[in-house]
Amino acid sequence: MPESLPFNHRTAFEQEEAQVARVSNWLSVMGMLFLTGIGSKAWFSAHFTHAWVLWSFAALLGANMAYFAATGNRSAQKSGMLVIVSALFAYLIVTGGENNTGPLWLYVFPPLLFYLSSLRVGTAVLILCATIAAIVFAFPGLPMVTAEYHTDFKIRFFSTLFFESIFCYVLEASRLKARNELVKQADSLERAARTDELTGISNRRDMQSRLQTEFSRYQRTGHHFSIALIDLDLFKNINDSAGHDAGDEVLKQFTDLAQSVIRQSDVIARWGGEEFLILLPDTSLLQALALAERLRSEVSSHNFEFRDTPLPVTISAGVCSIAKSGTLDELLRQADAHLYNAKETGRNRIAPRVRTYDHPLPEPIET
Repeated sequence: MPESLPFNHRTAFEQEEAQVARVSNWLSVMGMLFLTGIGSKAWFSAHFTHAWVLWSFAALLGANMAYFAATGNRSAQKSGMLVIVSALFAYLIVTGGENNTGPLWLYVFPPLLFYLSSLRVGTAVLILCATIAAIVFAFPGLPMVTAEYHTDFKIRFFSTLFFESIFCYVLEASRLKARNELVKQADSLERAARTDELTGISNRRDMQSRLQTEFSRYQRTGHHFSIALIDLDLFKNINDSAGHDAGDEVLKQFTDLAQSVIRQSDVIARWGGEEFLILLPDTSLLQALALAERLRSEVSSHNFEFRDTPLPVTISAGVCSIAKSGTLDELLRQADAHLYNAKETGRNRIAPRVRTYDHPLPEPIET
């Protein structure tokens, strides 16, 4: 399974592979029953060698199933089944089976081959089997070749096999194309559900999921994390005086600025309206306050503008660490309370305020 796939895609891929494995098991069971039955018929018709060969192939299918049951190796299961079936069809073409009807079983091969393998591998194996058939048909006197076929049978066999192979190829290619388009649509919908349309960063839903994941990690490992709840000061005045387009531009400019300040491991989300929330993994309260203060200073000195018109923008933030809270709800309530305090005491500031005396706040640790 490709590790680069997103989690939801990997899950879908695993489900599809599991379905293929189940179908392969049922096909193996059916193949064993048919081979056992046809082998028994050959035995009672005094074709003892042919019977033993068919029973051997049935045993190989059973062994492949047993190996998969013991190891769970789906790739080995598919490869083993394809090798066994390919060898079986090669044997039937060379010997003719009973009354030279063996090659007719090759019609089962194209749909099975394309289902169990990729289009490229399936096409290569089909070409190989068709080449073997062509050699057997053209040179019936080769060693081990005991069958001889009429010209009409050869023409009809290759014509119908070619048609069926093309038909199966087109069907499988269409199925894969439809599946890939559905995967792309699902990915687009999932991204839209977790991304803020205006700023392109995480939305509230995605951040809540990330917070829960980080809180679970904290419970398992004890790694602390902090959050900063940020509000753009007097944002309504910008909308009222310069218009909502100007407000949207400020939100986008602030997002770009914040992403340039936070660390790669940090996550910023639009929490709602002009509120943003930053998740700071492996960060103490003092380190979170240092980062929030740096962001406040950058915003205060940044030249926000819309259509060459400067816009005054500052932020207030409430910072809290999980070490000061017992639950996520409490963490968010404390951050909100600190944000309220920062705005009530004059805006353009960070809360809680820490008495640092002559020592600056520590820089956040880069991870």
